[in-house]
Amino acid sequence: MSTPQTLVDGGATPATRHSPAGGNHHHHFHHTGRRLRHFLRPDGRKVHIAGSPDEANLLRKTLSTTEKEGGFDLVIHGSPEHIEALRHTHQHHEDHHRQLKEEHGDLADEFERVIRELDALSNELHMISEHAVQLDANFSKYGYSAHLRTKESPSSSSAPSLYDSDGQTFDKDQWHAERKLGTTMRFYQKPIVRQYFHKGLLWRAREAQEVASYELFIDLFYVGIIAITGDNAAEHPTGESLLRFIITFVMGWKFWSDIAVLISWFDSDDVLRRFSVLFILTCLLGFTTNMAAAFEHTYTPLVAFYLAERLYIAIALFWNAYQIPMVRGSMVGNGMTIIVPAALWIASIHVEEPARQGLIWPAMALDIFGQSIMIMFQRPHSWMPEKFTAWAKRTFEFFPGANIEHRIERTGAFVTLVFGSCVLGLLYQSAVGFGINAFFGKAVLGLIQAFTFNWIYFEIDSFNLHTHAIRRHVASALVWFSAHLPFIMAFVLSSSALAVLVRAHDCPDAPVDSLYETFIPRSEEHISPGLKWFYCGGLGISLFCMSIIAASHTHKKIPHQRLGKNKRLAIRTLISIVILLLPLAHLNSLELIATTTGLVVCVLGLELFGASCVGDNILWDRNCGRNKCRYDAKCSVGREELEKCKKEGGVLNVEEIAKGERGEKGCVGTV
Repeated sequence: MSTPQTLVDGGATPATRHSPAGGNHHHHFHHTGRRLRHFLRPDGRKVHIAGSPDEANLLRKTLSTTEKEGGFDLVIHGSPEHIEALRHTHQHHEDHHRQLKEEHGDLADEFERVIRELDALSNELHMISEHAVQLDANFSKYGYSAHLRTKESPSSSSAPSLYDSDGQTFDKDQWHAERKLGTTMRFYQKPIVRQYFHKGLLWRAREAQEVASYELFIDLFYVGIIAITGDNAAEHPTGESLLRFIITFVMGWKFWSDIAVLISWFDSDDVLRRFSVLFILTCLLGFTTNMAAAFEHTYTPLVAFYLAERLYIAIALFWNAYQIPMVRGSMVGNGMTIIVPAALWIASIHVEEPARQGLIWPAMALDIFGQSIMIMFQRPHSWMPEKFTAWAKRTFEFFPGANIEHRIERTGAFVTLVFGSCVLGLLYQSAVGFGINAFFGKAVLGLIQAFTFNWIYFEIDSFNLHTHAIRRHVASALVWFSAHLPFIMAFVLSSSALAVLVRAHDCPDAPVDSLYETFIPRSEEHISPGLKWFYCGGLGISLFCMSIIAASHTHKKIPHQRLGKNKRLAIRTLISIVILLLPLAHLNSLELIATTTGLVVCVLGLELFGASCVGDNILWDRNCGRNKCRYDAKCSVGREELEKCKKEGGVLNVEEIAKGERGEKGCVGTV
């Protein structure tokens, strides 16, 4: 798998801009990428610009001590006074420019041409070497990386403001044309690589990739399908059912991941892409209809629908290799990672059990880790043969990467739907006037359990991130990607078993006649050991996988925390082992659900308490406001170097930072 990474806002670094007004002439000045703070009138009087009345009052107090009284003007941004001052100053420079043109003629034209060329070259050099980071301020969410660059999106329109971050001027004629003309969706549009790696740097479009509506449709459809796989396993909780559940779940997971990768790698907003998604969903539907009896009668159609989707993805990759020579090596390589296991799947059709398992598991391993194997080719190490390294660097000089915002948002949405599907399994219907009994209590405990998992995953483990696993390192990214498969698979299995436990009447205060007539046949009188192992094993493994996912991130180190991250995760791991071994205690369904829910809530309480600081009141804030905290992060830049850099302009060279991240001499931070 490629390591998706992104870029962030860098608008504070000075860059040269042109004034948009005045037709063919340009005024040369430095613009920071933020709004103008002050400028000089023709008479030398300085005009200060405040963003709000409150800022104006604060600025007036500051200026009264640093500048002579009456020697400056203070205006609010966008006010009539601000506009009048800008127009007056602009008209003055217009007149001065016209006078220079009349007096010097060709010399003034040549001087303007040279300035324009210098501005363009300086801006380009600045973007690719000193400060090539301009995108939606994502460093604050996912962490900093010096190996990132933005590229101009082919589909981007003209600048949305007078001084856009790309240095281009506002084109009023183009804006009017775009207002009048609509857009149409073509049947086929040549695909464009959204982001790609080149010599250790990730080049990607400046704008964030949005989640398309049909992607959410896929998630909803897929969550319903994986619930079916879990229900089939929970109906007959045996080792053979578990084996079949894992096989069918992993095969179904590849449907979802293939669509996610294809959409994340390439931008092709056309009709053919929609038909492609519809074809894959049709294959998924055919795959699902053959799951229940796959290992008795319907194994051949099950594999046929699976291979139809996988081979279609391979054809799409080979077509993109033909259309985009830049990433041809990577596309052909990823296509081959589909062709090789496909041969094993075809061979498994012609082999009977148990010999069939000898072909299924190697094929699944290649399907799951195929993209990870490609990283060995795309990122050759020094211990590899020189000829192989030279060939790999030449063949895989460019290879696509996944968009970090898109991948995290898609994964988060999918996990949310999985948690929601767990709640749906808890629903039952009561047939009595007052149905507050053991059935209702078990359902409430299951709801608390699902809500707690959602809380830990999204608001505990994703809070105070310093560097996301995807951006941290290629190894941590692979861990983050890989851990989600067993995490979701185990949780689905546990949820399916929980639904059976909620309807069981093996405990006190669980009269079976209180259930609605359609639920009475589905209520178990005795809980089999296999069902308990499915429930506790799935819950314990999913909690353990959440620990691995949390450990793959780098979190902010807040001084004086009651419990550090490693200690909290260690305790969480121990609790997951306790949950895993609970079937040995021979508890009934109510006792089992109550115990597991209590342990999961203990994990949440431990996280909330341990993440707080010593001396803080964890119940309420005495200051009636949000406490301001600081955090520590590793940075190999010395204080002397930072002070020196600050005196020289306050900008660290990105190339030097990248060297520092690779272990060479350089900086790993910004001033």
